[in-house]
Amino acid sequence: MAEHLSDATRVERSLFIDDAARLLGVSRRTVYYRIREGRLRTIRTRCGSQRVLVSSVEALLGERRASPGMDAADYAVS
Repeated sequence: MAEHLSDATRVERSLFIDDAARLLGVSRRTVYYRIREGRLRTIRTRCGSQRVLVSSVEALLGERRASPGMDAADYAVS
């Protein structure tokens, strides 16, 4: 049934900021920096809280795999 939904009505999976930080191995602050840089995409819930799209977390993790010399510290704010 999901294939019949338009892109505007399709709901992407999302994570709490804390969960995204834990998956990425970085702090909440770093997640907010990545959001500001455009490297992580978010949605706002009806209540106004911000959630990180799973697809953008996966993309950022893919960047890490493509750059094997980098670790979580390279993605953190100095």
